[in-house]
Amino acid sequence: MPGPVLRLLRPHQWIKNGFVLIGLIFSHRWNEGELVIQVLMLTGAFCAVSSAVYALNDVFDREADRAHPDKRNRPVASGAVSVRSALAWSLGLALAGVLLAWRVSPAAGALICAYVGVNIAYSSGLKHVAVLDVFLIAAGFMLRILAGTLGVEIEPSRWLLGCGLMLTLFLGFAKRRAELVASNGADVAPQRRALEGYSGPLLDLLIGISAAGAALGYALYTLDQETITIHGTNKLIWTLPFVLYGIFRYLYALHHRGAGADPAREVLHDPHLMASLAGWLGLTWWLIAHA
Repeated sequence: MPGPVLRLLRPHQWIKNGFVLIGLIFSHRWNEGELVIQVLMLTGAFCAVSSAVYALNDVFDREADRAHPDKRNRPVASGAVSVRSALAWSLGLALAGVLLAWRVSPAAGALICAYVGVNIAYSSGLKHVAVLDVFLIAAGFMLRILAGTLGVEIEPSRWLLGCGLMLTLFLGFAKRRAELVASNGADVAPQRRALEGYSGPLLDLLIGISAAGAALGYALYTLDQETITIHGTNKLIWTLPFVLYGIFRYLYALHHRGAGADPAREVLHDPHLMASLAGWLGLTWWLIAHA
């Protein structure tokens, strides 16, 4: 695939689609081969659809991107990929993703269609509405979790749904804070009109609330009697330090390095975040598998 088209599809962002796997990991059903294949198919479907959304968003934002010192190098804004080509890729990938999800189940197909609808609404103008913009981002992650649970007939944990919501709100508000700081230090006007509705103190408050909610929600999930019964162990609380370290490290990067504008890239390029994610996954799997 040509370099500009690959950059248009942003494959490094596919790490976000790992949320589809959460249901499989915590349902204790990873030994069911057919189910594993279905969940992997859904993960691939969300990779295709999320790339379609990025391509469409680049078309919508091409004029604003050309005025930005970094985003002007994006494929559509720079002219490396034409608008017609970007729209063709977007349509093709969206159809492929929806059909793949629908092959898994009608419920999964409906959920991925809802994901497309939410993102079209977001790209069409709702991303300029403060607070609502971040809730729409979080909705995309929640639809991933639901596709990987309800879409394959796995009962989703209410604790994990709540924790996932708080975590994605945390990442969304952190992203807005990084963008606000960058716009305040640049000689260009903010690209997002939603930034006019935010301030540093407000975002710090929202980030603190959502970070605390995510950490507390996960801690309560590990201690919940239903969780202990399902997994046959009361030792999942041992994974909490990895979760806390990851959140605190992300806050450190946000405040001291101005990171956070691209959460996926930050996770992939920060060895501390990678280590905390690997440690959490490894210990969680070991505790569940050896219960």
